[in-house]
Amino acid sequence: MPYIERGGARIFFTSQGQGPAVLLSHGFSATNVMWAGQIAAFKSRYQLITWDMLGHGESDSPDDPVLYTPEGTVQDMAAILDACGINRAVIGGHSLGGFMSLAFHLAFPQRVRALMLFNTGPGYKSDEARAEWNVMTEKQARAFATKGLAAVGHSEEMQLGTHRSAKGLEHGSRGMLAQADARIIDSLPGIEVPALVLVGEKDRGYLAAADYMAGKIPDGRKALIADAGHAANIHQPAAFNAAMGEFLQSLG
Repeated sequence: MPYIERGGARIFFTSQGQGPAVLLSHGFSATNVMWAGQIAAFKSRYQLITWDMLGHGESDSPDDPVLYTPEGTVQDMAAILDACGINRAVIGGHSLGGFMSLAFHLAFPQRVRALMLFNTGPGYKSDEARAEWNVMTEKQARAFATKGLAAVGHSEEMQLGTHRSAKGLEHGSRGMLAQADARIIDSLPGIEVPALVLVGEKDRGYLAAADYMAGKIPDGRKALIADAGHAANIHQPAAFNAAMGEFLQSLG
């Protein structure tokens, strides 16, 4: 199984199929397994690269909380592309993975052919709203500390795959899920590549965020998936894959 290494920790990734490269990042407390349906649908036409963030799935869960950062996550994404010999790719992700895709674009815009932002948000301009989010992430971290892996959420993508350690998810909640500033949301108007902003119509927590991103990104294209919640690719795989396929085909 392929890995990269950072700070003595191994980060797991997979690469399947041939064609233009697409890097997909999972949501918090999910794993690369959530993308099985997309790999099956698109590997005949695209190179699908999926991975497990630090503390998730097959990746290591080091004890040092300093390793769990958005900056480190973005560097992992770049290192995985390097390991695959890819300079530029479509960068996509679900929930936390979508936020990290925006962070990757901010750090490495020259490596992004297009963005796919699934059931996600760009963070907050308001310090107060960001503080409320971080209260939630700390509550989540404490749940992993006290309940272990039983604290993994019940959204369908989170129930796929397995994790090695609740400690990694505890650290990830504090270091990767928590937010520090408005730099990601402020970066939206400067995005010069096409962006698919997709959301399930029942994912009420992210409907407004999808509208905001589609409006602020100059070439933002919104897709609303009917009768789908947060795990839109699992709830309505045919509609999800149709929207994703149409967008990828439009890139030429």
